[in-house]
Amino acid sequence: MSSSLTAAFSILIDGLAYAMLLFIISVGLSITMGLMGFVNLAHGAFAMAGGYLVVTAMQTWRLPFPLALLIAFVGVAVASIPFERLLYARFYRATELDQVLLTIGLAFMAVAAYSYFYSPVPQLLRVPDYLAGQIDIGFRSVPTYRAFMIAVGLVLTALLWWGFERTSVGAQIRAAVDNRRMAESVGINVDRLFTLTFALGSGLAALGGGLAVPFFGITPSFATIYLIFFLIVVAVGGLGSLKGTLLAAVVLGVIDTGGKYVFAGGGGFFIYAATVLILLFRPAGFYGRE
Repeated sequence: MSSSLTAAFSILIDGLAYAMLLFIISVGLSITMGLMGFVNLAHGAFAMAGGYLVVTAMQTWRLPFPLALLIAFVGVAVASIPFERLLYARFYRATELDQVLLTIGLAFMAVAAYSYFYSPVPQLLRVPDYLAGQIDIGFRSVPTYRAFMIAVGLVLTALLWWGFERTSVGAQIRAAVDNRRMAESVGINVDRLFTLTFALGSGLAALGGGLAVPFFGITPSFATIYLIFFLIVVAVGGLGSLKGTLLAAVVLGVIDTGGKYVFAGGGGFFIYAATVLILLFRPAGFYGRE
């Protein structure tokens, strides 16, 4: 394989792995913002909490990686319910500025709390031996962990598609996203849907945070540093759209990865430039409502 094709293949694999990570964390934010109309800038804090829970489960409790990921998903999803009921629910009818102030305050509180308990030092995690190394696919080797992340992302995409498109709960969520008042008028318990959707989105964020630890490491500032990328994916994909979030994550993930391969000093220029260009022509995102 020529050097140019080798570079293109590496960009594709690394970009898809990064895209799946963006999708897993961002899809919950997209659905909750689309359903609730709530600006949740603390979403990154749930991802950070999942990352630290995975680190604790593996390093302190000596649990295997898959079980640690499951604990992070379930634990953060359950823990998010009191936040939604006691804090978020009180601000559903508040102004966007009030929602921003509440959630960014929660994010900064989470950063301070995790800095106190875990210190600001980055936490690194070594993946299990069966996820280390390379997979030989004949014409090229693929990093095993990146292949694993792509596979997890595809499986979750299929499960979420089935859940939203082929179940009664998914139909209720889609109805509430399209017209909340009409959904309530036909007997759908929208408040319960809010809680369920918020817990699912928080759990997915935690799962993505756990998967990100071997990829990026984890620090308390994860809650705020990467938040802008999750918001970009949601904006480009369109609020409340599963396929839009997936498409946005893939497009932006591959562009960002390719840009850094070609011009490493460019930093985040390429993902921001792509976002601006896309939103100039599609202000509501790929599948957003005008």
